[in-house]
Amino acid sequence: MKFDLHTHFYTEAFFQTIRDLPSEFSFGSSSTGQTIITYRGARFFGVTPAMTDVSKRLEDMDRVGIDVEVVSLSTPNVFFTDAEHQPAVARMINDSYAELIAQHPTRFKGFASIPMDAPDAALRELHRAIDELKLNGVILLSNIGGRALTSPVYRPFFEEANRMKLCIFLHPMIPTNSDAFREYVLGPIVGFPFDTTLAVARMCYDGMFAELPDIRWIIGHLGGAVPYLMERMDNGFRDFADCRAKIDQLPSVYLKRLYYDTVSFSPHTLKMVREMVGADHMVMGSDYPHLLGSIDRAVSSIEALEIPEAEKQQIFSGTALNILNNL
Repeated sequence: MKFDLHTHFYTEAFFQTIRDLPSEFSFGSSSTGQTIITYRGARFFGVTPAMTDVSKRLEDMDRVGIDVEVVSLSTPNVFFTDAEHQPAVARMINDSYAELIAQHPTRFKGFASIPMDAPDAALRELHRAIDELKLNGVILLSNIGGRALTSPVYRPFFEEANRMKLCIFLHPMIPTNSDAFREYVLGPIVGFPFDTTLAVARMCYDGMFAELPDIRWIIGHLGGAVPYLMERMDNGFRDFADCRAKIDQLPSVYLKRLYYDTVSFSPHTLKMVREMVGADHMVMGSDYPHLLGSIDRAVSSIEALEIPEAEKQQIFSGTALNILNNL
C-alpha cells in the first residue's frame, strides 16, 4: 500500500477566483508559452494539466503504483485574498475535495484549507471539514500573509487542533521579504525550504510543540533545513537564555516528534532523516503535479533505500495510517 501525502489538486473554479479577486497573484505566460501564476510579477508556479484532470492523476498513480493520494491546495492556498473572502474560497475547495473523494473513495483523501485570517470562520470550517466532510487533516502555510503561525490570533485554532489531535501538513510559502528570491525561480527552489525552516524553528522555541503536543505535524520537503540544523538549534538552546524561555528540553526532542515527507528524493538526505527521526516519522510525498516534484522518484527513492522492507512500508503507508484523521 502506498499513500502520497504531498500532492496538490486544483479546480478551475479556484483558478478563476485568483483571476477575479484582487491580490499579488496573477496569471501570465512563461517564455515557453506555459500558463503560469506569478507573485508580485515573478514566476510562482506553472499550471500543468494534471492539476485539474482527475483521469490523468489516476493514470499516473496506477503507472507508479500509488494507491492513495491525499490532495491539498498548495501555496497560495486561500491566503491570496483577504479575511472577508477566505471563508468562501475555503468552503469551495473543501467541498470539491469531498466530492472528489466521494467519486473515488479508495483513491483519494484530502487536507482541508482553513480561512485562518477569519478566526471564528476558521474554527467553523475546521469542524465542518473534519466532522462533516470527513477530510483527513488540514494544510497550513509557513507564513500567512507574512504573519507567523505563532501569532496570538491563531492560538485558539491551534488549541482546538490539539484537542482534536489534528493532522496538519505544513507547506511552505514564499518568505515575507521576497525580493531576494525573484530571480531564477529562487522562491520555490530556495525560499520555500528557507521559510519552512524558519516557521518550524519559531514554533519550536515559542513552545508550540511543547504546549500542544497532540497536533500531528507533517513538515513538507523533508523539513526544509530542519534536519541539518537540529544540532545547531540544540546549541542555541544551550547557549542563549532566550531559546530556553518557553521550552525546557532540547529542540531536537520536539523536532523528532514531527513527521517529515520525502519530497527531496535524495538518497543521502532520506537516509540521514531516517537515521535521525526513524521511518515511523516519515511519509511518502511527491509534490505531484508540480515541477520540482516527481511522482516517479517519490516511489523509486524510497524503494532504493538500503533499509528493511518493513521500514519502507512504514514510509509508504504505515505512518500515514497512524496519523491521518478520519481513516
